[in-house]
Amino acid sequence: MALFSCLFGSEKNESVFLIDTHELKEAVTQHNVQLIDIRTPYEFSSGHIENAVNVDFFNQNNFKATFTKLDKKKPLYIYCRSGKRSSRAAKQLAGLGFEKIYDLKGGYMKWRNQ
Repeated sequence: MALFSCLFGSEKNESVFLIDTHELKEAVTQHNVQLIDIRTPYEFSSGHIENAVNVDFFNQNNFKATFTKLDKKKPLYIYCRSGKRSSRAAKQLAGLGFEKIYDLKGGYMKWRNQ
C-alpha cells in the first residue's frame, strides 16, 4: 500500500495545506510572509502577486538552493499558474523540512480572476 501511495501521490502530507485566494490575501496583507511564485521568469514577468519572490520550479538546482536559505519554521506560501506545479513543489518542500506550506488552490489564474 505504501508503494502505491508513493507512486500515485495519495499519501497525505501533514505539513501541506491548500488555501483559497481569500485566505492568501488575508495572510499576505496582515503578515510578513515567505511568498514564492514557482512559475518561470517569463510567467512571473507577465504578472504576479505583490511581494512574491520568483523561484522557478523547473530550475531544480536553483530551486533547492534557494529553499535551503529560507526559514523552515516560518509558514511558506507558494503558487504557480494553476496549482499543479505548486502541488508537486509542496511535497518536495515538505521533504526538505518545511513545517507549514500553504499552496494556493487554482494558482495565479484563480488569484487574477478573483
